[in-house]
Amino acid sequence: MKRQPKGAKRRRQAIQVYTYAQAQSVAPYLASIVRSLREHSLEALSLRRRRKQLDDRPGRPDRAALIEAQELDRQAHRAEDNVRDAVAEMQRLDVYPLDPVRGQALVPFVHEEQLAWYVFDLFDPQPLQFWRFQTDPEDTRRPVTPRQDGRVEAGKA
Repeated sequence: MKRQPKGAKRRRQAIQVYTYAQAQSVAPYLASIVRSLREHSLEALSLRRRRKQLDDRPGRPDRAALIEAQELDRQAHRAEDNVRDAVAEMQRLDVYPLDPVRGQALVPFVHEEQLAWYVFDLFDPQPLQFWRFQTDPEDTRRPVTPRQDGRVEAGKA
């Protein structure tokens, strides 16, 4: 029987879970991170699209096209680095991006002894009005009720 090296054991990673009040208190900061992530994601997508259009031009590229391609690559790498920085900042909070372009992120909490997520939506006037279980499909949205926001304890409703 082969043994795994001591360092190869799977480690469980504990994530911070939020109460609804904690999620609301972090929402303004989270909004700035999600906004930044969205802007950098859109910038990177736009630059990559422009680069593809440049590559798809018929014929051999001239000097100006080669310089433009190099500049587009440099700008796209910078935007992608900024995306990674924003994602890392979110992960330090144990918040995870769901759809950067739509400005959506997931904030973990526990509901009925299961991992669940508040769905943060940058463009919603109430950015934390929906939630879903970990096992739900990504597009599932359940409205936050007093049971999820902590006003009513589970089992008393």
